[in-house]
Amino acid sequence: MQIGVEVSRSIENKRIFVVHEDEIVRAALQFMLHDENEAHEVPSLEDALDGNGRGAPDLLLVDMGLVWSRGMDALRDLRRRFPGGRILLVAESEDDPDANACLGGGVVGVIGKPLTIEGVRRKVDLALGRVPSYAGWKASL
Repeated sequence: MQIGVEVSRSIENKRIFVVHEDEIVRAALQFMLHDENEAHEVPSLEDALDGNGRGAPDLLLVDMGLVWSRGMDALRDLRRRFPGGRILLVAESEDDPDANACLGGGVVGVIGKPLTIEGVRRKVDLALGRVPSYAGWKASL
């Protein structure tokens, strides 16, 4: 099902890895993004680093829980493996102090819960350097 799809974005076909250990959150994020992007569900940091023939991502949505459990090395490993890929952290809130402390060096923003199609797509568009196409967007990540 295509919800509010911008045709030029689906043709552009940016590759996104959704790296989240929670199967439901991972599937929801992939569903929100798959119409305008090549979105892949990735269940673990190891699977992301392996790539499994998916190619290099333009953007990685990474569970903040992975950073809590593995430390900043998780982000460093992803940046080393995918130097051109930007990272958005998925946290309980956009104001999460730990997530915001990770900003810089490839981590370009934080997606907070509750996850909405409009909010997730807006953050992804901004992280990819796109101008969001829907009304009500804010210019900040």
